[in-house]
Amino acid sequence: MAKKQKKPRKPMQVWKIYDSKSGTLARKTTSCPKCGPGVFLAKHKDRTSCGKCGYTEMQKK
Repeated sequence: MAKKQKKPRKPMQVWKIYDSKSGTLARKTTSCPKCGPGVFLAKHKDRTSCGKCGYTEMQKK
């Protein structure tokens, strides 16, 4: 049986997560309330969700 090929992973784009103003770093996105300050919530069209624990916040229209 042939080995299954792995998909290449994209490098994490840290410059999209943080904003640097006047020499200090500020977070652009919110962190997960369950996982803590090191895990960010992903922004989707109608919700924000955590990739680690599955926590989801639905956005109002």
